[in-house]
Amino acid sequence: MTTRPGTTAFVLGGGGVRGAVEIGMLRALLERDITPDLVVGTSIGAINGAALAADPTPAVVPRLVSAWSSPVAAQIYGEAWYRQVGRLARTRTHLASPEPLRALLRQVLGRRETFADLEVPLVVAAASIERAAERWFSTGPLVDAVVASASVPGALPPTRIDGEHYVDGGVVSSIPLGEAVRRGADTIWVLQVGRIEEQLRPPRNAVEVAKVTFEISRRHRFARELAEVPDDVTVHVLPSGGPLAGDERISSSRRLDATRARAASSYAASTRYLDALDSTGGSR
Repeated sequence: MTTRPGTTAFVLGGGGVRGAVEIGMLRALLERDITPDLVVGTSIGAINGAALAADPTPAVVPRLVSAWSSPVAAQIYGEAWYRQVGRLARTRTHLASPEPLRALLRQVLGRRETFADLEVPLVVAAASIERAAERWFSTGPLVDAVVASASVPGALPPTRIDGEHYVDGGVVSSIPLGEAVRRGADTIWVLQVGRIEEQLRPPRNAVEVAKVTFEISRRHRFARELAEVPDDVTVHVLPSGGPLAGDERISSSRRLDATRARAASSYAASTRYLDALDSTGGSR
């Protein structure tokens, strides 16, 4: 896939249920008639990005809020703990079933079954187990590719496509800025969940060791790609509005009821960013 000069890309990063902040960012952009010619997403950003690519209008915002606040969404990560433990005991690899995620995608995508059915070109990242490499899906069946991009290791099983197994795209590219540049975008809006805004500190226990290590892994590539953006490419990293109280807890992954609060906070922060950009005559 190549793009024409003057291409605007929306890059949607990964980040679990904190990905609801991307809904507020989308609202702020779309209300100002800032729309994408290309959408690049990872993990939950692939899910939100697929919905956007299917309907790149303000109407996608209430659809996403409704979807992420629905009982279907709650089943993805919010299943009862004893069911998750039972599944882990049976499978030895994962806690949750991918079927609720597939149901959520069918809910937001409707009859769109392939990338070709979308209104705007979409690219999503996944990590191949067999090749220990990234793969960028932009053609073929849509739901399988998005599920692969969002197959969080340990939470969901690897997704098998054409005999190869894939896990979450955040393993290889958490905020896929470089792919948007590589595909020819010259104005890029980065929608990120807020973790890159938070200062890391030395870990104090085993859980924090894992969290800090993963954060270094997920952040370093974005930092490098941002530093390497060509001079003729404009990048805007939208603000998330900050974390909600309790986001530091492991149980926060089940707080789907916070969707509206996250979207409202990021909408307010992104609106302020865009107002400041307009007042200074900043480039879009």
